[in-house]
Amino acid sequence: MDVLTLDGSYGEGGGQILRTALSLSTITARPFRLANIRAGRRNPGLLPQHLSAVRAAAAISGAILSGDRLGSNEFNFAPNHWPSAGSYVFDVAQAAERGSAGSATLVLQTLIVPLALAEAASKVVVRGGTHVEWSPPFDHFANAYLPALGKEGFRVDAELKRWGWYPVGGGEIVCTIAGRSPRDDQEGAWPRPVQACKRGALQRISGRSVAANLPAHIPQRMADRARASLEDLGVAVDIQPQRVTAACPGAGIFLLADYEPLKASFPPMAGWGGRPKALPTKRLARCASITHRQPPSNSTSPTSCSCRFRLLPVPPNSRLHARPDI
Repeated sequence: MDVLTLDGSYGEGGGQILRTALSLSTITARPFRLANIRAGRRNPGLLPQHLSAVRAAAAISGAILSGDRLGSNEFNFAPNHWPSAGSYVFDVAQAAERGSAGSATLVLQTLIVPLALAEAASKVVVRGGTHVEWSPPFDHFANAYLPALGKEGFRVDAELKRWGWYPVGGGEIVCTIAGRSPRDDQEGAWPRPVQACKRGALQRISGRSVAANLPAHIPQRMADRARASLEDLGVAVDIQPQRVTAACPGAGIFLLADYEPLKASFPPMAGWGGRPKALPTKRLARCASITHRQPPSNSTSPTSCSCRFRLLPVPPNSRLHARPDI
């Protein structure tokens, strides 16, 4: 089969095209070469979380790899077989050859659809950053992304075992993925087509403000200010403060807007890596307004490519991350 060459500078020039290409390659058995990896970033090339995703996709598909090393600007990926169900453990720190807070959720995003199409259930453990900037936190992954996949018929559960904040990481997520069953085919089209072209009414906003290894007043203050900034929306707002332990200090607030047919998460806010900051209430209110108007164009990547997921077009600046999937 001919090798497909992809340009990693397309769209925003980030890591999404890499993850989507890996998922689709394992499903279709189409080999590919990705060049100009993350060319749009200040630190281009493969970082630990991207290298972990490459090697994880290779593990489930028996792929032959070349160029899979830190900082590489291109690599080749040639799967040998259909995704194999099983028990897997991946640690972003191993790819980094040191400690790393590279995103665990983005590694899982690469694997879920291929393993959901396998013939049996899988258990995947990923260690790394669970709540870090520039990637979906576990709260988004579990409360918005996985329910969106559930609309299509995918059966995936995730459990946060340990929190992982920047810069140390050390978090752990355990994900159970039900494979494809004969019943799925008997019940008609599977994965099921989903249309998310119209946002229903906002029903409620929920979430938690979290501080790791920090005083209790920090998550309480974040929760109080978030409630105050969102009260004008006219819906119930339930934000619970929570203190946790982790390998390093960290703080953040993670909110979910409950709509039909899909839930939408706010971008994570506040301090990271032991540097708690004042909660940006104006930004929070603006995000609430944007979330109210726009569907989650990126929350289903790469699923929207491999399945039938129709989303309402949104302004170009809000879907740069999704553009490689379109």
